[in-house]
This record gives sequence, structure tokens and C-alpha cells, in this order.
Amino acid sequence: MKAKVAFIGNPNVGKTELFNRFTGQHQHVGNWPGVTVEKKVGKCVCYGNELEIVDLPGTYSLTAYSIDELIARNFIIEEKPDVVVDIIDSTNLERNLYLTLSLLEMDANVVVALNMWDIARNKGMEIDVKKLEELLGVPVVTTVAITGEGIEKLKETIVKAIKGKRRKIEWSYGKDVEEVIKELQEIISKEEKFKDYPSRWLAIKIIEGDEEIIKKIEESKYKDELLKIASRIKDGETVIAERRYKIIGKIIEEVLKKEEEEWSFSDMLDHVFLHPIFGIPIFLALMYVAFQFTFSFSAPFSDMIDTFFSWLGEIAKNNISNAMMASFISDAVLAGVGSVLVFVPPIFSLFFALSLLENSGYLARAAVVMDRIMHKIGLHGKSIISMIMGFGCNIPGILAARTIENKRDRIITVMINPLMSCSARLPVYILLAGVIFKSSAMAGAAVFSMYLLGVGLAIIMAMIFRKFLFGGEPPTFIIELPRYMFPKISNAARDMWEKGKWFIIKAGTFIFLVAIIVWFLSSFPWEATHGGVYIENSYAALLGHAIEPALRPFGWRWQAGVALFFGFLAKEAIVGTFGALAGESASVAVATWFTPLTGFAYMAFVLIYFPCVATLIVMLREIGKKYTLITITYTISLAFIVAGLIELIGYAVGIT
Repeated sequence: MKAKVAFIGNPNVGKTELFNRFTGQHQHVGNWPGVTVEKKVGKCVCYGNELEIVDLPGTYSLTAYSIDELIARNFIIEEKPDVVVDIIDSTNLERNLYLTLSLLEMDANVVVALNMWDIARNKGMEIDVKKLEELLGVPVVTTVAITGEGIEKLKETIVKAIKGKRRKIEWSYGKDVEEVIKELQEIISKEEKFKDYPSRWLAIKIIEGDEEIIKKIEESKYKDELLKIASRIKDGETVIAERRYKIIGKIIEEVLKKEEEEWSFSDMLDHVFLHPIFGIPIFLALMYVAFQFTFSFSAPFSDMIDTFFSWLGEIAKNNISNAMMASFISDAVLAGVGSVLVFVPPIFSLFFALSLLENSGYLARAAVVMDRIMHKIGLHGKSIISMIMGFGCNIPGILAARTIENKRDRIITVMINPLMSCSARLPVYILLAGVIFKSSAMAGAAVFSMYLLGVGLAIIMAMIFRKFLFGGEPPTFIIELPRYMFPKISNAARDMWEKGKWFIIKAGTFIFLVAIIVWFLSSFPWEATHGGVYIENSYAALLGHAIEPALRPFGWRWQAGVALFFGFLAKEAIVGTFGALAGESASVAVATWFTPLTGFAYMAFVLIYFPCVATLIVMLREIGKKYTLITITYTISLAFIVAGLIELIGYAVGIT
């Protein structure tokens, strides 16, 4: 038998670990239709049944405030999965059962997985599982995803649930609300277009004033009557939420016994990591260590790759008789492949280090620590999550801003996100810093400083935007902190590979193609350039000299201008351009073209100037033409100002 099973739960409840336990290597990642939110789907054979497991986005509720909530809700309503596995943090029943009740109101066939059962036991929490099953009317299974405890029992329960249906239990929201729900249900049942929706759930959503549901009843001939009845409950959304929590409170009273909790090791760690004074230096120190590890650990491997491809290039030049073909193989193909592979060690190292911090539970705390500063300067707390994601890629960072309900705060967050140093810029930093600075410690510090500079500029621009474009104060930031865990190397390695292979496949392909294009521009007209030997006569030089006047005050050669031009298409293409224009190792070219001061200023310029084309396209869709044009204008202006200041200050203190 084939069946579709959905996994759902609050963030940080172990949903991904359970999904991996079920699907193993039989999973794939794509995007949900019409959006760029990640969709994970896997296969699992359980007791002779073939299950398609869909990992829904982590969500606290099923309202329509964020794209994640809407995706999860629409999937359950429209796709009607055979079973919905609601994964709950056993140590936080009150928060998690809110989603459970929402699912049951949707008439979903729910199985509850009480995850993190070991932590609940260690905290002295006694949960009456049988009583919870009785009150909810659904099967409840205890699990420990990280060790695999309870997984087989959960599989068995899912298979049984596919063949059966839950006992339908309805909780009373009070006489006044129930009367309104009943009247709404009577009208809803008359409308054919609503037949696929559970009438009680639809009635509750109308009372709550759910925007998506209100849109659906716009064309109903009963629209005015439905809204009039629902209006009898003033501030319906708050009323429903408060009474739902009262229902949850009564359930918890019956199923949970809890010993008085002592100060745990986790509390002690939070006392240090979330300290109002020491929390920020600790965050900066950990990030600094991560970047030093990235550079120091990966440098020998990158050097070996660079040397190997330089050696292959020399062999190609010396053994291929046709000069054009020799140049193409050496300076385009091998240089292009080498430009990609030389950055695999540092990028994989950085992703591995950040994954360890994330899996340990620290990165969520970093967001809380930084929020104290961000809130004071007018940034929304959720902006921190968007900014941290921007360190991987600005596009998912921008899309993460969708969870910010207030449009004004969302626009500010999107406009400053391009100042976050995405992984595409990292190869440029590593190339320049590794060549122009004498020690790996200095190089690592230079790379780290770019991330600090980006955050600092984002803060300044957010303050300016808040003052001159938008007014008001951002709302309070709320985030649920995951438990501390000793990170598993296997999980960190999996995360590293998932994120790193994106660089190899997408960014790597682009770098390779740009390297070939730049080879053509720098080698032709062939007769005039003699295959790039006289590069001053090439098409690339023509382009570079057109750009050069704007860059001359910084002491940058025209080659640097050509690289910036291709960097507008994709920042990682800059390194491939360097290698192709030099006709040799990109490292040798950088050593010739830049001093420590001009190279550091160039790194800052690469950080700040135009977002890449893909990022601009996403920005257009998310915040519109007006604010995208403002972003383009301020980033290019800021790039010139900051690079100029770096060189002026450098010369003033005697640095060259």
C-alpha cells in the first residue's frame, strides 16, 4: 500500500532528525510550487507499506501570517495526507499543543510524536501518555530522534493510523463563541465551494479574521451574512487564541506532573552565552575562531590544488602544438576548473564550522544576543535570522524576511541583507587576503573583518532607513531556543555537503563559464593579442579601460574593473576573471595588481557594491521596483565611500 505522510512541528523539536531516521538516503530537496521555500520529500518502506514522507516547514501555528504557515496549512487542506505526524517537544507541551489542536480542528489524521522524551525524563517530568491519547483522540508515541528510541513504534503507529481514523473530539471555546461557530457552520454547509473544507475549522478562521479565508469567501453569496455573524465576537483572533491556551492548560493539568526544576547545566550555559555584557564578545570570539579555522585548516589543501592545476596548465602549453588550443585548455578550461576547486576546502570548512555551531544550539542564542543591539537601532528581532542566513546566500536571507509580519520592517530587512557577506564573496576574500597578507592569522582576521564591516554597515543603513524612510518602533522579538546538544560530526558533515555542493554545482559552473568567456575576451582578436600575451589589445582591455577612470583613484588596474563587471552577474565569478585575465595563477595576478591597502579596499568594495543579478531579481519580487532601485543606488555609493575612506586612512597612518 502507498500512502502520503506529512511531518510537522514547531522549530527545534527534532523534526529533521526524525525525517532523516525515516528516509535515510532516500530523500530529495526541491522547492514548493511557486515559491523558493525548501521542500524535502523522502521514501520509507514500513511493514510492507511504501510511504512518501513530506517534511513541512517548521511552524508554531497554522495562520496565514508567513509563507511557511501557509505552505503547511494548504498542503494539509488540499493534499489531504493520509497521516500527519505532529512532532512535539516533550519538555514544552503548552507551546507545542497549540499546533496540535489546530491540526485536529482541520480534521487531519494525526499521530503525535512526543520527541525529546529523554530530556523530559531527566527534568523529572511525568507525562501520562495514555491520558493524553484519550484527551486528544489520537495515538501518542514517545521518541528520542537523536538515538532512534521509539522510531519503530512510531512507524508501526503510522501504518495503523493509515488504515483507521481518529476519534473526533471537539473542545468548547465557550458558549458565546460556540453559538457563532454553529451559525457559521450552518451557512457554510449551504455553499458548494466550501465542501472540501472542514466547516468548524472554516468557521473558526472566519471568526479569527484570517486574511486568506476572508479572500475565499469574498465571492460567496453569503459573504455579508458570514462576516456579520462573525463580528459578534470582538477581536476574534485574540479570543480564540486565549481560549485555546485555556484548553491546553486543562489538558496539561491532567497529563503532566513536574518536579520542581533545579538549575540545569543548560541554564548555566545560557547564563554565560546570553549575558547582556559578555554575550556579544563571546559571539564575536566564536565567529572569529570559525573563520580562523576555515582559513588555517583549508590553506594547505587550496595551495596543493592551485599548484596542481598550474602544473597541468604548463604541461598543456608545452605539449599542445596549436597555440589557440593550448591557450584554451590551459588558460580557460584548466584555469576555470582550478578556480572552482581551489575554493572548495575553505568553503566546506566554513560550512562545517557554522553547522557545528548551529547543531549545538548556539546560533539561535546568537540571534537573541544580537537582538538586544538590533532592537535599539530599529531593526526587527527576526531580522537577525534573515541576516545570519544571508551569510550563506543573500537570496534565502531575503526570503527569510517573509516571516516578518510588518511590511515596513520586512522592507528594511531586505534592503540591508545584500550587505551580509554571502558565501559567493568568500572566494574573493580568501584569494585576496591569502596573497596580500603575510600570515594566515592576518588573512583570517581580514576575512573576518569583512563580515563585521557588513554587519556594521547594515546597522547604520537600518538606522538611516528607519529615520528617513520609515517611522515607528519594531515589535518585540520572540524565538524558542533549542536545547544544547553535543553536535554530531555526521550531521555537520551532511549539512556541509548539502550547502557545499551548491557551490560546486551552481557557483562552480558559473565560475567555469565566466572563465571561458573572459579567456575569449582577453585572447581576441587573436592576431592582435597573440593569445593573450598582448592583452592590452583585447576586447577585455577595451571594457576595462572604459571602467578604469572610476577606479583609478583607488590604484586599481583595469583588470580589477573587468572582474567587478562580471562580479555583478555573480560575485564568485571575480576569482575566475582574475585567473583568466592574468593568463596564469590568480594568486600571482593578485600579488602583482594589489598592495595590502588597495587589496583590502577592493575586498570592501566587493562586499558592498551591487547585489548580484539573482539577488536583485528576488528583491524586485519581494519589495518592488522603488526600494530595489534605492538599494542599488545606496550600495554602489557606499562602496565608493567606504573603499575611499579605507585608503585615505591607510595612507594617513603610513600603510601602503
